[in-house]
Amino acid sequence: MSTTEPISLDPTRTALVNVHWQHDIVTPDGAFAPFFAESVRRHGVIDTTRGLVNAVRKAGALVTWARAAFQPGYPELILNTGLNHAIKDLGALIDGSPGAQIIPELTPGDDEPVVSHPGTSAFPNTALDAILRRRQIDTVLFTGVATNVTVEGTARDAVNLGYNVILVSDACAAATDEAHDATLATFSLLGKTGSANDIQRALLQR
Repeated sequence: MSTTEPISLDPTRTALVNVHWQHDIVTPDGAFAPFFAESVRRHGVIDTTRGLVNAVRKAGALVTWARAAFQPGYPELILNTGLNHAIKDLGALIDGSPGAQIIPELTPGDDEPVVSHPGTSAFPNTALDAILRRRQIDTVLFTGVATNVTVEGTARDAVNLGYNVILVSDACAAATDEAHDATLATFSLLGKTGSANDIQRALLQR
């Protein structure tokens, strides 16, 4: 799915936010494998995201990363959702554990900010907004898992904070294709969607 409007990007004002590319979430032996691993594999989303990350780096735009991470015992986790209960029941995403680590295929660069957060948006109680504003970013691209949970949650917060937002349609995945597609369709009212190729072409036009 791609936006019907052309995408124009200034790399000096653009950031890529990569959401939850963590072992427990996207790999076949991760805690959430039954939910997301098959969709990620079937759509080749990791390879697509890796290519996009490299293109964004080459263009000189900012690359950032968001990860879910919890202290042992989950003191910061509010058990008010089925998702949060599942995190605790599965023993997932403990900070410092292999499951909470970003996968090797998408290792952050040494100078790329990584923010850790407990909820379904990477903005509250993190430095993400400050990082973007310090670089005078006005456009934020999103990749990650799940499209309809933390990718969407973070993207909606970005819209409310005044950023122009683009969801990279083939660099995100959800538990079902229907959930993924529904989020992309809804988000067209708030920002834009485009493929990784759309984004790379826009970066090359500068």
